[in-house]
Parts: sequence; structure tokens; C-alpha cells
Amino acid sequence: MTFKLAASPHTHQKRSTQQVMRWVYLCMIPGIILHHYFFGAGVWLQMLLALIVGLSAEAIAVKLRGRSIRTVWRDHTTVVTALLLAVSIPSLAPWWVISIGMIFAIVVVKQVYGGVGQNLFNPAMAGYVVLLISFPVQMSSWPLATELAQQRVDLSTAASLIFSGYTPAGYSLEQLRMGVDGLTMATPLDALRNGLTAQFTTPEIFASQAIFGAVGGIGWGWLNLAWLAGGLILVQQRIISWHIPVGVLLGLAVPAAIFQLFNPDTSIPVSIHLLSGATMLGAFFIATDPVSAATSNRGRLWFGLLIGVLVFIIRSFGGYPDGMAFAVLLANMCVPIIDKYTQPIAYGHGGKS
Repeated sequence: MTFKLAASPHTHQKRSTQQVMRWVYLCMIPGIILHHYFFGAGVWLQMLLALIVGLSAEAIAVKLRGRSIRTVWRDHTTVVTALLLAVSIPSLAPWWVISIGMIFAIVVVKQVYGGVGQNLFNPAMAGYVVLLISFPVQMSSWPLATELAQQRVDLSTAASLIFSGYTPAGYSLEQLRMGVDGLTMATPLDALRNGLTAQFTTPEIFASQAIFGAVGGIGWGWLNLAWLAGGLILVQQRIISWHIPVGVLLGLAVPAAIFQLFNPDTSIPVSIHLLSGATMLGAFFIATDPVSAATSNRGRLWFGLLIGVLVFIIRSFGGYPDGMAFAVLLANMCVPIIDKYTQPIAYGHGGKS
């Protein structure tokens, strides 16, 4: 007689954490390449810095806890955290910005709570929020898209700006952010928030800002489509389920469409909401963190819807142009109650006694 061994019924895939993380950062490649194309080579240096600081901080924290550094590094979770934080901050931010963010994300958010699988919040977004609140000027200094900038930022120029604050020719980041037509507003969401606050209508803002020359904004629309492409591969490979991304996009698009229908002159169009800022990166790569998200499929859908609605509220009525990081962290806080009311009923416990 032969005995057949199989995975237990609750095990849905045989992939290890390392394999899952590898799929995640491989699917980030299209977004990273377009990030480089539209916003310069600084993104590569930010990723390198994030990896060095993140892995070093984790090694120290793990050593102090008496655990094996090699075992912890092997799961690649810190690599994904580093890449997510690096592509979320301005590509020419000073070197100490990404360093502080990674130390907080890895040491405080991840290791203090016990390491992989124990963190309550998404490490990358927690690090991002700390940076945004602490260093608002540096975190809002996005370079202009290549089509609007006076010069393209190559690797040597990016390195000089990141480590010294000036280009080899002596230009500051603020001078580089001044486009050929005097444009200094770096992102579409920035332009809309400031324009609407100044009592301009949406059509007037579109007409006055060159960055709105394409759907979602020059550079930003294509970048979001690249994150979407990578995210769909993750769904197709069953690395993530579709519930959270669909929930995020629906939670953002539906209220945006309602507001645009009834008040088109003072609302952000649905296309800008979906194809600008961190929408697709957040929906497919950040909100889907398996540790800090809801566990059941129904819970994941509600979790995603909550994030999408919160992003819309923050973008439309809050003080920040993009609200993805805040929305993810607030939804992380709600995971226990979401799980409580969305867990499937165990067999044999559904009827009345």
C-alpha cells in the first residue's frame, strides 16, 4: 500500500516567502524602468541606498535579538520594502531621507514587533508617512517629467544632487524643477489641490498647467499603467488575489465619478485619480501586503474599498495631494474588526442550535 502526501486543505500555494517576494520585485521592473525614463536615474540610487541601509539595519536588529542574519535576509521581504519606499519618494531626495525612512520601517515597524509576519502596519508606508510628516519640503520635491524639464538627470547628476544637493554645474534641485515655461508644480495632484484651493476651476487648471498634456499627467499616466501591468501579472500568477486591488480602485473611482458628475468644475476627474500619484502602485503592490491586510477574500474586498474611499477623501478634502500611505495605515488599523466580521463560518457552526 502506498500513501499519498498532499498539502492540507487550507494551503493554497506551495511558494515560499522568498519566491513570492521575488515575483513582487520582478513585476516592479516595468514601473521602475518608466520611473527612470520620466524622472531620471535617481531612482536607481534611491533603491541602492534603501537596500544597503535596510539590510544593514535589519542585520543589527536581528543580531541584537540573537537570531541568524542569513535566515532573515533569505526571505527577501526587506528587499521589497526597500524597493517600495525608494519608488515612493522623490527620486532626487537627499540620501538621509531614504536612510531614515528605511531604518524606521525595518527596525521600528518590522523588527520591534517580531519580524516577518508580526508587523501590524505596512513597513514601507509607515516609513513613508514618517518622512512625509517630518520632511515635507524634501518629500514634495518631485522632479519634473523629462518632457517638461530643462535637462535630463543622468546618473552622475542624480548622484551629485542626492549626496550634495547640487549638480556638477552648480544648479540646485529647485532650479532643476523650474521647467522651460517657468513651471514648478511637479505632480498633477499637487497642481489640482493648489489650484482648487485658490478657487480656480478644474478646466482652468488643466489649461494653465503643461503637466496635464496627457491622461493622468505627463509621465504619471504611463507610470501608473506600468504598475498596473506588473500588478496584473501578480494576479495572473496568483501571487496576490484580485480582491484588494479591485476594492481600492472601486473605492476610489466610484465617489470620484459621483462628484465629477454633480460638480465637474471643482472635482478631480476619475482619470486623474486612477492614473496619477500612487494609485496603481498602492492598489497592487502596497495594499496587498499579506501580513498587514485582511485575511479572507470578503475581508480583503472591504479592506480595499476602505483604502480607496480614504484616498478619495484625503485627496479631495485633506491637506495632502495623495493619500495612499495614510489610507493604507488607517486600513491596517481596521484589519482586526474587518477580520472579525468577514471570516467564513466554520462547517457545522452556521445553523441555530
